[in-house]
Amino acid sequence: GLLATVAAVAEGGRALPQLSDDIPFRVNWPGTELSLPTTGVLYKEDNYIIMTTVDKEKYKCLLPLIASGNEEEEKDYKGPTPGELLEPLFKQSSCSYRIESYWTYEVCHGKHIRQYHEEKETGQKINIQEYYLGNMIMKNPLSEPEESQELSCGYDLFLSPTQIPTKNIEGQMTPYYPVELGNGTPCSLRQNLPRSSTVMYICHPEAKHEILSVAEVTTCEYEVVILTPLLCNHPKYRFRASPVNDIFCQSLPGSPLKPHNLEQLEKQQEMLKMPFRRVKEEEMPSTKEEKFSSIHKPVAVGSHQLLTVGTTHISKLTDEQLIKEFLSGSYCFHGGVGWWKYEFCYGKYVHQYHEDKESGKTSVVVGTWSKEEHIEWSRKNAARTFYLREDGTQTVRMVSHFYGNGDVCDLTDKPRQVTVKLKCKESDSPHAVTIYMLEPHSCQYILGVESPVICKILDTADEYGLLSVPS
Repeated sequence: GLLATVAAVAEGGRALPQLSDDIPFRVNWPGTELSLPTTGVLYKEDNYIIMTTVDKEKYKCLLPLIASGNEEEEKDYKGPTPGELLEPLFKQSSCSYRIESYWTYEVCHGKHIRQYHEEKETGQKINIQEYYLGNMIMKNPLSEPEESQELSCGYDLFLSPTQIPTKNIEGQMTPYYPVELGNGTPCSLRQNLPRSSTVMYICHPEAKHEILSVAEVTTCEYEVVILTPLLCNHPKYRFRASPVNDIFCQSLPGSPLKPHNLEQLEKQQEMLKMPFRRVKEEEMPSTKEEKFSSIHKPVAVGSHQLLTVGTTHISKLTDEQLIKEFLSGSYCFHGGVGWWKYEFCYGKYVHQYHEDKESGKTSVVVGTWSKEEHIEWSRKNAARTFYLREDGTQTVRMVSHFYGNGDVCDLTDKPRQVTVKLKCKESDSPHAVTIYMLEPHSCQYILGVESPVICKILDTADEYGLLSVPS
């Protein structure tokens, strides 16, 4: 019925594609703030219709670009190969960048991938710490010095049309074109073997060759996902339609954010659900039992975890109780990238662990909390960094805490230590958390922790960066 309504109320004579019940749709009402998804089904600004309700309320509805599903087009395609489509990018010697809290990633297409950090010291030159995660030209150690082997720009010669690899990117199986890079900076954790990377180019017609993600899938082996419009000319690399295709409707001047009748209907449905919701909550386990039941929900690229978000079933806790649990160290954050996972308990410890079905759990103490050691550390390092608002006032942007006395490191014969950087992360779920680990020096780590819980307490930070329950 919704699709028929969409077709019936379209104004201006815009020709709509033939609609099918095989393709499910969902209407969203984002209000004034509209942020289109960067992956999945695609959108263009001029692909919209104007909808009018029976109450003369008007909305501009942005429609998804639905794949035609024309298999004949793919079958009969005789255009350039994926490698040939990407050739202009490699010939231009252009580079893409991704800036994170500590590292900057540089992908110079067809040349190299570099991970670096710059520090400016007073009265001195800029100090650059860098690692090459892969290079396109790899010297063959068995060949003569003047001989070199250029790595393949992909798999054009080896993949049949049915062998195009795909990755699960934010819930959608997405075809990609791989480029292998080797001969990176030697990795001390793997007997000085060179670092290597796979660059995965995926189609996105609105992209400008951005780096979507960088993940260390195993020690010193990386996967880099690049969004590029160049591959979209090949039918087999175009995005497939999402299971549910969102239509985004924004109100035009003089109309409410959402149709009045729909608002009333949703309120009635909510009222009908209320009795069942109360009964269900009475049957739920106690708060004490719930708060220790942890679930990890990975946002994955293929079979390797790109980003792990930890959530905890403590829905009965108020914001104040949740903050108290976090600050007491009894509500711990879990997350991680790639092989290693991390557990962070505020004011207690940071653990790094790997779980294997056969060999069990391997755990490393990265750092333990000592208030005295942290205060001593904060006298030499910035425990708080600030953000200047437009009105001239400032607010705390991030706090840094020192955790020392970890397990002794084989490479340095010294205890591991970690600086934990706590940042605000806006999210619909108060229990969402993002955790990532950096190792700028051997066994000296930086743990980034971002969560909505932190948003509520950053401004309580004292001169040492220590947090407290808001008054």
